[in-house]
Amino acid sequence: MSVTELYSRYTRVWIPDPEEVWKSAEIIKDYKEGDKTLHLKLEDETLLEYPIDAKANKFPFLRNPDILVGENDLTALSYLHEPAVLHNLKVRFLESNHIYTYCGIVLVAINPYEQLPIYGQDVIYAYSGQNMGDMDPHIFAVAEEAYKQMARDEKNQSIIVSGESGAGKTVSAKYAMRYFASVGGSSSETNIEEKVLASSPIMEAIGNAKTTRNDNSSRFGKYIQIGFDKRYHIIGANMRTYLLEKSRVVFQADDERNYHIFYQLCASASLPEFKELSLMPAENFLYTSLGGDTSIEGVDDADDFEKTRHAFTLLGVKDSHQLAIFKILAAILHLGNVDLQPERDGESSSISKQDEHLHNFCRLLGVEHSQMEHWLCHRKLVTTSETYIKNMSVQQVVNARNALAKHIYAQLFNWIVQHINKALHTTVKQHSFIGVLDIYGFETFEVNSFEQFCINYANEKLQQQFNSHVFKLEQEEYMKEQIPWTLIDFYDNQPCIDLIEAKLGIFDLLDEECKVPKGTDQNWAQKLYDRHGSSQHFQKPRMSNISFIVVHFADKVEYQCDGFLEKNRDTVHEEQINILKASKYPMVADLFHDGKDPAPAAATGKGASSKINIRSARPTVKAANKEHKKTVGHQFRNSLHLLMETLNATTPHYVRCIKPNDEKLPFSFDPKRAVQQLRACGVLETIRISAAGYPSRWTYHDFFNRYRILMKKKDTSKKEDRKVICKMLLESLIKDPDKFQFGRTKIFFRAGQVAYLEKLRADKFRAATIMIQKTVRGWLQRAKYQKMKKAALKIQRYTRGHLARRLADRLRKTRAAIVLQKQYRMLRIRRAYQAIHRAAVTIQAFTRGMFVRKTYRKNKEYKLLTEQFSAAATSHSTEIEKLKKELQRYQRKKGDANQLASLQEEIDSLRLALEKAHGERKIVEDTYTKEKDVLRKRISDLEEENALLKQEKEELNNKILCQSEDEFAQNAVKENLLTKKELEEERVRYQNLVQEYSRLEQRYDNLRDEMAIIKQTPGHRRNPSNQSSLESDSNYPSISTSEVGDTEDAIQQVEEVGMEKAAMDMTLFLKLQKRVRELEQERKKLQSQLEKRENESKKPQVIEMKNEMDLDRDTDLAYNSLKRQELESENKKLKNDLNELRKAIVDRVAQNNSSNDVHDSYSLLLNQLKSANEELEVRKEEVLILRTQIIKAAQQKDAGRNMESNSNMQTSWPNSDKHVDPEDAIEAYHGVCQTNRKTEDWGYLNEDGELGLAYQGLKQVARLLEAQLQDQRREHEEEVETLKEQMETLREEMEKQQEVFFQTLQLSPEAQVEFGIQQEIMRLTSENLDLKELLEKLKKNESKLKKQLKIYMKKVQDYEADQVVEQTEKRRHELNRQVTVQRKEKDFQGMLEYCKEDEPLLVKNLITDLKPQMVSATVPCLPAYILYMCIRHADYSNDDHKVHSLLTSTINGIKKVLKKHHDDFEMTSFWLANTCRLLHCLKQYSGDTGFMTQNTVKQNEHCLKNFDLTEYRQILSDLSIQIYQQLIKIAEGVLQPMIVTAVLENESIQGLSGVKPMGYRKRTSSMGDSDNFYTLEAIIRQLNTFHSVMYDQGLDPEIIQQAVKQLFYMINAVALNNLLLRKDVCSWSTGMQLRFNISQLEEWLRGKNLQQSGAAKTMEPLIQAAQLLQLKKKTSEDAEAICSLCTALTTQQIVKILNLYTPVNEFEERVTVAFIRNIQANLQERNEPPQLLLDFKFMFPVLFPFNPSSLTMDSIHIPASLGLEFLNRV
Repeated sequence: MSVTELYSRYTRVWIPDPEEVWKSAEIIKDYKEGDKTLHLKLEDETLLEYPIDAKANKFPFLRNPDILVGENDLTALSYLHEPAVLHNLKVRFLESNHIYTYCGIVLVAINPYEQLPIYGQDVIYAYSGQNMGDMDPHIFAVAEEAYKQMARDEKNQSIIVSGESGAGKTVSAKYAMRYFASVGGSSSETNIEEKVLASSPIMEAIGNAKTTRNDNSSRFGKYIQIGFDKRYHIIGANMRTYLLEKSRVVFQADDERNYHIFYQLCASASLPEFKELSLMPAENFLYTSLGGDTSIEGVDDADDFEKTRHAFTLLGVKDSHQLAIFKILAAILHLGNVDLQPERDGESSSISKQDEHLHNFCRLLGVEHSQMEHWLCHRKLVTTSETYIKNMSVQQVVNARNALAKHIYAQLFNWIVQHINKALHTTVKQHSFIGVLDIYGFETFEVNSFEQFCINYANEKLQQQFNSHVFKLEQEEYMKEQIPWTLIDFYDNQPCIDLIEAKLGIFDLLDEECKVPKGTDQNWAQKLYDRHGSSQHFQKPRMSNISFIVVHFADKVEYQCDGFLEKNRDTVHEEQINILKASKYPMVADLFHDGKDPAPAAATGKGASSKINIRSARPTVKAANKEHKKTVGHQFRNSLHLLMETLNATTPHYVRCIKPNDEKLPFSFDPKRAVQQLRACGVLETIRISAAGYPSRWTYHDFFNRYRILMKKKDTSKKEDRKVICKMLLESLIKDPDKFQFGRTKIFFRAGQVAYLEKLRADKFRAATIMIQKTVRGWLQRAKYQKMKKAALKIQRYTRGHLARRLADRLRKTRAAIVLQKQYRMLRIRRAYQAIHRAAVTIQAFTRGMFVRKTYRKNKEYKLLTEQFSAAATSHSTEIEKLKKELQRYQRKKGDANQLASLQEEIDSLRLALEKAHGERKIVEDTYTKEKDVLRKRISDLEEENALLKQEKEELNNKILCQSEDEFAQNAVKENLLTKKELEEERVRYQNLVQEYSRLEQRYDNLRDEMAIIKQTPGHRRNPSNQSSLESDSNYPSISTSEVGDTEDAIQQVEEVGMEKAAMDMTLFLKLQKRVRELEQERKKLQSQLEKRENESKKPQVIEMKNEMDLDRDTDLAYNSLKRQELESENKKLKNDLNELRKAIVDRVAQNNSSNDVHDSYSLLLNQLKSANEELEVRKEEVLILRTQIIKAAQQKDAGRNMESNSNMQTSWPNSDKHVDPEDAIEAYHGVCQTNRKTEDWGYLNEDGELGLAYQGLKQVARLLEAQLQDQRREHEEEVETLKEQMETLREEMEKQQEVFFQTLQLSPEAQVEFGIQQEIMRLTSENLDLKELLEKLKKNESKLKKQLKIYMKKVQDYEADQVVEQTEKRRHELNRQVTVQRKEKDFQGMLEYCKEDEPLLVKNLITDLKPQMVSATVPCLPAYILYMCIRHADYSNDDHKVHSLLTSTINGIKKVLKKHHDDFEMTSFWLANTCRLLHCLKQYSGDTGFMTQNTVKQNEHCLKNFDLTEYRQILSDLSIQIYQQLIKIAEGVLQPMIVTAVLENESIQGLSGVKPMGYRKRTSSMGDSDNFYTLEAIIRQLNTFHSVMYDQGLDPEIIQQAVKQLFYMINAVALNNLLLRKDVCSWSTGMQLRFNISQLEEWLRGKNLQQSGAAKTMEPLIQAAQLLQLKKKTSEDAEAICSLCTALTTQQIVKILNLYTPVNEFEERVTVAFIRNIQANLQERNEPPQLLLDFKFMFPVLFPFNPSSLTMDSIHIPASLGLEFLNRV
């Protein structure tokens, strides 16, 4: 493919950028040969001319197609170069939040600086057993690959975790070890995996510190070997450490800290056990305050110190040793604070005698104060002739003191590591191991010293091993595929390693200079310049003579020579060491002695390649003086060589940790920092090696399905091998044969060839699309034209016809209109004339009438006026006459002429006032009328408004009532749901307890078998332990399985006492469980009763009935007490009479010889006694009725006396007579009461003194009743006091509980959980003890009663036997001839009798040796029916021991069979059905009415008579739960390997495989040669097998439904978890296949009539995931549709699927980040747990509904093939 074809228009390339390292651009103009520049357009639309050099082939890197962006394996990219790798990591990290990515055999891990929910136990289960290429990249996938290769190849493995400080190396190594601890858990109870994990807090405390880049930086390297046995269980571990940074003990840079343990110790200085350490705050010690700030944000040093101490304890470090460790650490801190005083000469120094810190140092280490003071300031020089003691200057003393502190800490560090190894060591032979190497990555700082030089040297060695291993894997792949092998030129850093470690290398020259008495760093630097100045890997800086540059594989590093010699010598004066050796504390002295053995080495593997002796990282030497003369560089070289030998003998796996930014921001990516680390950690070298060969690899099948679009139809139709077809295609497409190679199973491509093929494929698709579009558009236009033409012709035809018809219609209508107009006009004129004529006649008539009426009215008015005028004239004349007379009178009286005028004026004024008053009255009346009308209108409006308000009020009331009813219904539904949920949770907890019990029982059996084996082998036997006793009252068989040493003795005790006792302990435990459940049921029942009473209390109550109820209650009490006394007296009399009668009978028998007379007399006496008893009962009832009426009358008398006045004259009896009904039973007493008023009859009534006797009797009754009343009142008061005390006690207890609750709320969540567990244990223990005491009492009483019953039964039997003997002897004398007695044949009663000795045979034939096929042709669950008939006979014979023994043997036999056939589905299902049926029989025939509702009369005859087997019903129920759980585990074990391939990978719909997304290259080592591939039909066949087995064996339909539901849930969980962890199946085609497969499973449910089982509902998450893969994912409407649809998926699951979604081709767009953010915003309101994966091991609680049988026991036939001839039918 030419350059001009590659760099054409629209091609995207990468160009360098100073900020983002690499920037994307698009070519906007085709490149032509000879062009000096490329015309580019950046992503921000900026145009750029990029210069190129065609001769030097310096073209910009090509960008991969979008379909390849986001690949989880970098080697799957078509173009392999630095910008492609960086961009792919950035897209995965920022857009998809994926922190893991494969790069061939390397796992690249980017630190997210955020806690992610991807390390839970469910994720471990998901990755367990999976191939490395099948799932998303993860540290668990690497760990699983190492574990699998160790088991398959039987070769040791190593996981090498590297990276710079803060990249997450320690966390990655910790998660890898956690995976091994979970997958390869120890087979014994030593819990070695917990100890391995517990070593982490200790090593972090003593080996980690805060640096400028990381708050928890590991300042040493460690290699942890986890040992496994032949079954690949963890048996031990071993740790080796490398290059501890000792200089940090005495020096820290700014903003850094010393090792964490010092600050933890200072933070806990206030503890009482640390008073003798004389500790101060960390700021007051020199060695902990050099870096400035002594605290870390968010870290509690005191809390971490408690974790460290707990880890020490867990690893077996004694408290005395822990205190000694802390003393040594405190001594180091005090040593740093020793005050050194210079002398005047400047060549010597001294220490004050009163120096407190030196005194504390010597006291804590147990050394002589004077000697240490002397040798801190002096040193000894030894020559050949004599020894000198020389003074040291202050600086020399400081250096010696710091060296001593570093040496003490290093020795203590090594001691702790050795003791950790001892704790992790095991005596079991190690078969193989997996090593986890957590070592520092390549480091370069502004100032690099000796530590950085050693670290980079180690990384050079590791990089060399990494390059050779990658090269080796590539070579193996090519050889396996049988393609020509060409030598790949890869970078070999051996010259750089030789520069450092070869003869006269940097290390040799450094050691040589250290041996020179006055050697200096400057002299050493000069020797380096002289020796290695010409080396290509060594350079001299231009501006410095005390530094040098080494060209490492990752970068150039400049090292400062200052301090190299001192750090390499690590000089410690021998005199100071000798003082420490003489310490009075053994541990301090042992630290510096050399006779200690190294840590026990781990066992080596079998193969020759794994026979590596694991030794301590610190080489063993012979003499102390030589030890201190050996340089640090030499020690580090030796330990590194040992490490490389170990790694070369194992199969390595690489994890490269990347630090995305220096600010520790979550999900922030700095390209510059990332590129630096990618170059340094070897990832790009892996890419380069892969790119140098054939990085892209496709199988022939995948290649054919992907690129058959490029072939011609005649080529694809040939019936040839696909391999041949692919060869023909490639040879025609790619002309250069070096660009590809054909392997045995794969096609290998050079870099860029896949991208070229994708381009050809896209062009072919584009051309085909254009052709299809052109053809379809032409056809559409032609069809549209033809359709329009036909439509136009049809429209014209119809239009013309319509116009013609409209014209004809118009003519007809016009002619008709004229006729209508003519007729209408005539009619209108005629009607107008007639109307005018009628109007004229009418007007004339009305006018004439008006004139007549007007004339009449005028005449009538005239007549009235005339009459009025005449009347007015008459009245006027009379008035005038009166006025004249009055005038004359006035004139006569006064004669004043002016009087008349005044009167006239007064009359006029009065007339005016009268008129005015009339007018005002009229106005007032009008106003009143108007106001009245207004008020009436207002009243009517108010009435209307009132009616409306009433109507609205009624409507509101109705609404409120309806709403309240709805709310009540909703609340009832909610409460019902909550109750159901609580019940389900309680059932789950209980069944988990049963499962835990079965696990412990299984564990006990295993230990017993193991101890039996141990007892057979001779050896040392431990003394008997008293920690395990079967005679205890614990809930479980008291065998301590946690202490290995006591197991043998516990098993011996079990064998001595017997399994029966153990079973009784089990029954006791189940009884206690039953009691707890009964209490819970009683509590619920009382709560329901309380609610009913509250509801009833809302009804109206009648207060007047209260007194009558009290009165009746008192009367009943009195009646009962009197009746009890009477019955007691009568009972005594009857006993006496009975004894007398028995004596009489015995005497009679002795006197009479005839048995008939005896019988007759006996019957006669019995009848007389019976009649006498009946008569006595009648009399007693009459007397009691009489007495109760008397008492009732007396009480009513007292009530009446209180209501009336206190008058002595009024007697009580007459008043009481008014309240007593005239009953016949008390007439006599009424007569006695009325004799108070009949004194004349006194003598008659008292003839025989009857009245006096009655009075005396009445007084006695009254006294008796009063005494009883007082007793009852006293008892009532005592009960009230007792209840008050109980209330006080409960109140105090509640207050205590509240205080404890408030205290608990203040604790941390972990402390709350622990405290809650302790409280619950205490409560259960107290309840358990109370129940035990009660049980013991009941057992004692039961045993007493049983003994008495046996004695009485024996006496009765003896008596009956004597009677029978006497009767037979008498009858023998009477009989003269022999009479044969025939036994009457009885029907079969449904009982089977057996001897006690035949019980083992019964269990053996019916349970242990029984095969389901033997009873397949009989009644289902036949063994259960046979066992019940045997139990029924034991019940019939009243033999409790036989019942107990049979049921116990049955249960143990079933457990034994299930243990033997633990993986047999048919056997497990068979015994589940029989156990459930036996449980149903015990319920159906228990005699409880609740279980007998469906029984027939015949079945009721088969009920148990003597024993209540409720406890055994509970045991059988628990056993059924255990069998059900085993059944589900077997079925899940069969189905689980099928699910992924059958549901997700199987091509159910043909043709979809061709559009699968492009996958990444799977690792060859992960793929087995015989991987099983299952189809959906295989799963359905297996489900059919399970269903038919359960159905044929008579398992209850409800249990079958629950089992199917559980299996469907497991299918859903496994498939969904795999979908969430695999990118290659998150595509549209997989969604289509998935929906089809789920529909097939649903069809199977419908075919088996299992729709009601709820199994289909469990598949809802998987159904929604399939729909999510097929939905549109672009707009906000799509986001809302997804949120409303995916209700069964969590937010994390939805986002994960969208992130993993992979387009099937380049025409489909990826899901954008903005769309995913939109989804997250819409789902924020969901309150759901942060759960990604489903727990596929979750088990729904099983319910065993009561299912009675319709069979009767007497109709069951027992086949002879069972061998049960010893059973007798009764």
